[in-house]
Amino acid sequence: MNTNGVREKLRAGEATIGSFLGLGSPNIAELMGHAGFDWLVIESEHNGLDSAEIQHMLMAVGNTNAVPIVRIPSSNPVYIQKALDMGAMGIVVPFVRTADEAEAIVAATRFQPGGTRSWGPLRASAYTMDTEDYLHRANDNILVVLIIETKEAVDNLEAISAVPGVDVLNLGPWDLSLSLGLDPLQLPLPEVDAITDRAVALGREHGVAVGAGCGSPDAVQGLIDRGIRFISYGPDYGLMVNAVRGGIEAFRESASRRR
Repeated sequence: MNTNGVREKLRAGEATIGSFLGLGSPNIAELMGHAGFDWLVIESEHNGLDSAEIQHMLMAVGNTNAVPIVRIPSSNPVYIQKALDMGAMGIVVPFVRTADEAEAIVAATRFQPGGTRSWGPLRASAYTMDTEDYLHRANDNILVVLIIETKEAVDNLEAISAVPGVDVLNLGPWDLSLSLGLDPLQLPLPEVDAITDRAVALGREHGVAVGAGCGSPDAVQGLIDRGIRFISYGPDYGLMVNAVRGGIEAFRESASRRR
């Protein structure tokens, strides 16, 4: 089993950069991995990917140096099991609200002792050719990322951050804004910024990284300065939209000057 370098970096307090892949394209996934991202999250909560398509994207990311992660639709152990068995080296779990939920999620990523994950990592164990190593090392190499995006999660933030095995608290600003009765179209919002700062402080206390996203190179340094260590740059379609809009705007501006 490959060592999860992202988990090692985060536990050492280092910043990492990755992106969420929402377009469902193995080619884009492979391209992004070759571009130099530390990690890539295959989105399966907000698009129509089925298990076979997720597995193909895991293969594409696995052809690069990026750590492959899957954002599962919910904390249901079945989703956790399938993502890890297909070769994901981490999971991103949405709408985690309590420490009890966090503990159950961590347990579902671990084999006994100390976990509830059942055996069956077909692709993850190199089709049983890596069974012994995978069994012995998987518990220490699976990255657990919890999305904080509800008022209830914020109320329980200290307890959630103290759960052993939680690696990243990832802020979901849009759903968090909606949960707080705020307009996400007005982001950045001081209320969300305050929650982010609180999460960073708790993360330092408990050895948990905090994640947040941005869509421009200028914003990356700002996240690092705030203590964000799991930096999402993108998502893939956001980067494409920005590039397309920039090119079209440049063309139209140049063309209008020639009239």
